[in-house]
Amino acid sequence: MCELEGSGVSDEPSGVVGPRNAEAVTQSAWQSSPPGSLYDYIRVASFSLGPDGRIEQWSERAEEFFGVSASEALGQDPITAFVPEDQRTRAHERVAEILDGREWIGTVPYRDKAGQEGLAEVYVMPSRSETGRRGALCIAVDVRVLRQIETDLASSQAVFGQSPMGFILFDTNLKLLRVNQRFSTVFGRSPGDHRGRTPHDFLSRVEADRLTAALKQVLDSGDPVLDMTIVGTVPSGSGTNNRRRWAISLYRLHSGSGRPIGVAGVAQDVTGRQRAEREAAHTRRNLALLNEASRRIGSSLDLETTARELLDVAVPHFCDLASVDLYQALLVGEEGPVGTADGSGEVRRVAFASAVSDAPVTPLDGGHAGGPVSVGAVHRYPFNSPWAGALRTAQTQVIGADGGDGEVELGELGGGLVQSTLAVPVVARDTVLGLVQFARAKGSEPFSERDRMLAEELAARAAVFIDNARLYRREHERALILQRSLLPPGNPEAAGLDIACRYLPGNMETEVGGDWFDVIELPGHRTALVVGDVMGRGLRAAVAMGELRTAVRTLALLDIEPADVLSALDEVARGLGGSGDGRSSRRGKAGDTSDLSEVYLATCVYAVYDAITRRVTIANAGHLPPVLVEPGEQAMMLEVPTGMPLGVGGEPFEEVEVDLPDGALLALYTDGLVESRNHPLDEGLRAFRAALDEPQRPLEDVCDHILARLDTAHGEDDIALLMARVHGLPADSVGDWTLEPNPRSVARARELARDCLVSWDLGALVDTTELLVSELVTNALRHGQGDIRLRLLRDRTLVCEVWDDALAQPRRRRARATDEGGRGLQLVSLLSARWGSRRTHRGKTVWFELDLPSDGGGSTGEDTIEALLSLF
Repeated sequence: MCELEGSGVSDEPSGVVGPRNAEAVTQSAWQSSPPGSLYDYIRVASFSLGPDGRIEQWSERAEEFFGVSASEALGQDPITAFVPEDQRTRAHERVAEILDGREWIGTVPYRDKAGQEGLAEVYVMPSRSETGRRGALCIAVDVRVLRQIETDLASSQAVFGQSPMGFILFDTNLKLLRVNQRFSTVFGRSPGDHRGRTPHDFLSRVEADRLTAALKQVLDSGDPVLDMTIVGTVPSGSGTNNRRRWAISLYRLHSGSGRPIGVAGVAQDVTGRQRAEREAAHTRRNLALLNEASRRIGSSLDLETTARELLDVAVPHFCDLASVDLYQALLVGEEGPVGTADGSGEVRRVAFASAVSDAPVTPLDGGHAGGPVSVGAVHRYPFNSPWAGALRTAQTQVIGADGGDGEVELGELGGGLVQSTLAVPVVARDTVLGLVQFARAKGSEPFSERDRMLAEELAARAAVFIDNARLYRREHERALILQRSLLPPGNPEAAGLDIACRYLPGNMETEVGGDWFDVIELPGHRTALVVGDVMGRGLRAAVAMGELRTAVRTLALLDIEPADVLSALDEVARGLGGSGDGRSSRRGKAGDTSDLSEVYLATCVYAVYDAITRRVTIANAGHLPPVLVEPGEQAMMLEVPTGMPLGVGGEPFEEVEVDLPDGALLALYTDGLVESRNHPLDEGLRAFRAALDEPQRPLEDVCDHILARLDTAHGEDDIALLMARVHGLPADSVGDWTLEPNPRSVARARELARDCLVSWDLGALVDTTELLVSELVTNALRHGQGDIRLRLLRDRTLVCEVWDDALAQPRRRRARATDEGGRGLQLVSLLSARWGSRRTHRGKTVWFELDLPSDGGGSTGEDTIEALLSLF
C-alpha cells in the first residue's frame, strides 16, 4: 500500500497521474505505510467459502475478529457456527445466492467464542476455483467501529462545511488540502479549486511570507499560533478590491500514532471588529484628551497662559502644530465689541506650539505675504481668506492641501509642511474672541469629521476660560484704578518731613484691600499723617476705605483738631453703615439680613505735624500706636490713648502732643505688618521695633528692610506702612511778629514783610506780598479784635499768615462796579497760588501762599497791575 502522505493531491481526474506529481508517486511507491493508518482503527477480517458453502480459508484477522481459531473454523458451515438459530434459514438462502455468482454487501449477526453477539458488515465477492467451481471471498468489518467512523466523518463534514468561520487544511508541504465554503466564498472560488494552492496564491507577498513562516513554525514545533492577524484584498461584487483583515489560529494535525500529517487553520474576519476597536480607541483618545483639557486648561486667569495651556493639550496628541490668535481689542481691555463684523480686525498671536518645527509655519498664518507671524505680533487676516471667514461666521473652516470635499484649498501654501488645517473660532457668550488653528503635517492622518467636532469642543472649553480671564482682567484693572485712586502718590511731599510708604494688599490677585494711608498738607507748613484699617478684605473693604479716606481728607481741610477729626469721622462711619446710629441692617438676597455697619468698622490713627514747632498731635481710634525712633535712642511705642474703633460711637477721642527732634523717625502702620496666625501680636511688635535698628538709612531702604525682616509675604492681611523723618523748618526761614490793633499796623506789616523778603533774596515777591499783607491786616483791623499776628514762612513756597481773635470766617464776595471796597479777598485769590482760613483756639488765621521764583512762579509787578485792573 502507498503511504498516505505520499498520495499527493492532483488536479487530474482520479486514477490519472499528472506530470507534476509523477515524481512524488514514484518516490512513495512500494514503501511500508507507517503506523496510524485507517486499518489500525477498524476491525477487518477475511475468509473464503468453497463451492459447498463451507469455510476454505480463515485469516489470522478472522481469528481475532470472531475469536475462533482456523482449526475450528475450516470446513465449518459459517451459518451453523456463528449465526443465531432464528436467522439461519435466511442466511442459508443468501449464501446460496452468492454461490450462484451474485455480489452482496450486508450486515450479518454473529456470536464469538465467548458467546457475545455482534454485528458485522460483510462484503461477499463471488470467485472461481482452478476447476471452475464457484466460491466466495468474504471481507467482514465490525459495524460498531465503522458506524462510529461514519458518524465522526459526518460531524466533521458538518462542522467544516457549515461553520461561519473559514476552515483550511494544509498538508506537510504547506499546500491546501481542503477549504470550507466560507473560505472559498471570501476568495471567490469553489472549495475544490483551492486544493494544492499555497498562501502566495491568495495573499500578497508580504502577508503570504508571514503565513508561510507561521505554518512552518507550527508544523515543526507543534506549538499553535493564535489570533495571528492577516491582511488581504478580496474581490468584491463591484469589481473593486476590498481590503479585509482576519485573525487566524493555526494548530498541527496528528495521526493516531502521533505522526504530523498537516496544519489546520481557523480564520475569522475581524475587519468590522478592528474598525469598531479603532473607533473605540479614537473615542477613548478623545475622551482622554477632553479630560486632560478639563484638568489643565483654566489653571490661571491670564489670557496668554490659558492659550498656552490649550496648545499644551492639543500638541502633539491631537495635531502637529497649533496657534491661538485673539483680538487685539480684547487684549488691551477696550470696551465694546472686540472684533469686526467682517472678521478682518486686528488679532495678536498669543501662543504657538509645534511638534515638528520650532518656527511658525506659513499655512498657519493665513496667507500673509510678509511671512510667518511670530508670537506677540499683531496682524490681520484678508477678508476673502478662510481664517477671516471663520472669525466672521463663527464656523469652523477645514483647510486642506488638495481642497477636497468641504475643504478650502491651501494652494501654494499646501506645498509646505502642513497638509490639513482646522481654523476654529473661539466663541464665548455669542462673541467671537479669536481663532485657534490646528494643523497636521504631511504624513499624518488628515482631519476627519470627528476631529473637527473634537477641535470645536477644545476651543469651546478654552473660550470659557479665556472669557473669564478677559472679564477678570477688566475687573482687576478697574479695581486697581480704584485702589490707586484712593491712595496717595508713591512719593508724597510734606513740609519738614521726608516721607516713604509701602502698601501690600492681602489678596495679591485683586490687589485691593481695606488698609489705607494718606499724607495731607495743611496750612502753615503742617502735615496730617493718616493710617487706617477697615475691617474686612477685598473690594468691599476697599470701597469702604475710599469713603472713609475721602471723609478724612474733607475733615482735615477744615483744619480742626485731630480728636475732633476722629469724632466727626466716627459719625460718618456710622452713617455709612446704616441709618446713622450703626444699628440698622439691610436685607440681602434670599431674605438674608446682614449688618452692613460691620463693613465700616475701622481703626485709624491721625497725626498732625507742625514743621515750625516740631510738634506732632496724635489721636487714635482703636489703632496700634505709632512707633518713634529718636536719634541715638531705641525704638519705642508712643503712649497714645487707644480709643474706640470708628463706627462704634459713644466715646470721645483724646489727643496727645509730642515734641520731635530733628532726625526723629515716626512710623505709622496697620496690624497686617505685625500680626500673624504664626505668632502673637506682642512678638510682632517687638520684631518691628527691632527692625528699626538703623533709622539713619534712607527711608526707602528702611521700609524695604522692615518688610524683609518681618517676612510679610504670608498674605494673611493688608499691610500699610508710613514712615516720616523729621527735619523742622529752620528758624531763619520763619518771620513772626505781633502788631497792635491800630491803622499804623498796616504800614508796619508791609515794612516787615518787605525787609524779610529782601533778606531771603525774594525781591521779586515784594510788591505782591506787600499788597496782599495790607489786605489781610486791614481785614483783621476791621472785622477782628485784639492783637494781630503776622507770620511769614519760607520752604517750598512762601506762606503768609495773619492771626486775629475774631471767630467769624472771611467770605469772599463780588463787589459791584460802584463799590469802593469789597475787593480785598478777590485780589488775594487772583494773586496767590492758594489761600484760605482756619479756626484756632482763640480766633482764626487767614493765609495765602505764593510760589517761589525759582519754581517758575511768583507774581511780577505787571501781573499785579493786570490783576488790579481785572477787578474793575
